[in-house]
Amino acid sequence: MSELAVTEAVDRKQGKDLYNYQKEAINKVFKSFEEKPADYHLLYQLPTGGGKTVIFSEIVRQYLKHHQKKVLVLTHRIELCKQTSKMLNEFNVSNKVVDSKAKLDDQQNYSCFVAMVETLNNRLQEDKLDISDIGLVIIDEAHYNSFTKLFKFFSNSFILGVTATPLSSNKDLPMKGNYDELIVGETIESLILNEFLATAETYSYNVGLTTLEVGSNGDYTVKSSEDLYTNTDMLKKLVYAYEQHSKGKKTLIFNNGINTSLFVYDTFKSAGYPIAHLDNTASKKDRQKILQWFKETPNAILTSVSILTTGFDEPTVDTIILNRATKSLALYYQMVGRGSRILKDKRKFTIIDLGNNLHRFGPWGADIDWQKIFKSPNYYLDNLINDEDLESNFTYEMPPKIRVEFEKSKDVSFDIKKTYINAVNSGESSKVVLERSIQQQAYICIENSEDIYDAYALSKLLNDDITHRIDRYTKCISKSTYNFVNWLNEDYRKKLRAYIRENFDTVFEDIHGYPPED
Repeated sequence: MSELAVTEAVDRKQGKDLYNYQKEAINKVFKSFEEKPADYHLLYQLPTGGGKTVIFSEIVRQYLKHHQKKVLVLTHRIELCKQTSKMLNEFNVSNKVVDSKAKLDDQQNYSCFVAMVETLNNRLQEDKLDISDIGLVIIDEAHYNSFTKLFKFFSNSFILGVTATPLSSNKDLPMKGNYDELIVGETIESLILNEFLATAETYSYNVGLTTLEVGSNGDYTVKSSEDLYTNTDMLKKLVYAYEQHSKGKKTLIFNNGINTSLFVYDTFKSAGYPIAHLDNTASKKDRQKILQWFKETPNAILTSVSILTTGFDEPTVDTIILNRATKSLALYYQMVGRGSRILKDKRKFTIIDLGNNLHRFGPWGADIDWQKIFKSPNYYLDNLINDEDLESNFTYEMPPKIRVEFEKSKDVSFDIKKTYINAVNSGESSKVVLERSIQQQAYICIENSEDIYDAYALSKLLNDDITHRIDRYTKCISKSTYNFVNWLNEDYRKKLRAYIRENFDTVFEDIHGYPPED
């Protein structure tokens, strides 16, 4: 059986061949049909890859069989319209896609319509679509707020929203304000255990995000994100992470901003890697060409901007790289979910996180109380750890190439925050924190050197670690003006070199049991 056939067997079980968890979901929905008012608003949650489209297609089939009313399925993108229409056809549900070019003179011949939200809104404003007999409205990706403006047209219809993440993208428009009840489907953990989804191996790299700004939509602005993610250090970190964990594997990179994605494209292209860039300005023809190349190329890298978070299904993806930070739990799960599809020879995938998203939201697939989030979204959002507190818990990760130079040292780390707390509790001056840090770094430099010149050379490799320690220290003492931090960095490096010079012989003999050679 081909990979595509295996994927279709997993994703497109129909009728009596539906999986048990899908049947249970359908039964719960129809129970609401029978017990709740005709204008009830029901929300159903199921992880990406669990088969939401399969479930609501079967719901449409059964609904039309037993009810004398019509069905409308709403999506927020044209690609999802087409995918939904195709799936409905597979369930023998004749349907009409209401797009901008559709002629509606034959609408009386259909019991099911599929429409994009903006297009439908225009058609309804023009009074060109008869919705008087719509009994059921299904909303795909219901966490988007664009759908809510259409609710006034369907005041007498049963509305079923489906989403992987029942948390509104707008804090001021909570989903509980538009839906009466949430039904929670199968968990990611259960879907992995039963081999419906692949398991994830996550590698997270600490990234300083305090320069990022939050926009009116509650997420980081494109401008501030691009300022950070287009700098040389971040691009180097991205390539390094790829080479460590995904080299030669099919990789999908998510960015926040077209300019960032183009920088990523140029960087990987210059390094000789097969890569393509895709954003929403690409023509339909170019997009199809790029996605076909991505599908057929085993080691392909595709760098993109938001366009592939929904309505894109490529099971052969091995690695998801989050080359961006987000405050949106829904977006986090949408991006990661693009890699979770299984294949005959694929049961796991890789996540590389360069936006502290793992620390902010927890591991993909962790147990989430969706009912609590649905009922108290503000409590959840208000208690997300902020970037400053998140970064205060970071420990410096010495790159492997540098760590090799300190191979004689069992531990090269130093906890500034812990040292500061101990010093304060002991009534000592905060200055001892940096003094002890300098002593520790001098020690590992001398421990891995044959002479003082080796130690000087090793101390220069600690620049990033020193910067990290100074940053942690200034946060502890709540003093971080640019001039003060700059002075501390310069002073620290001078004192480290001076300490090595003044104590090299003594420390060397203490470590090795004999004095250094002259």
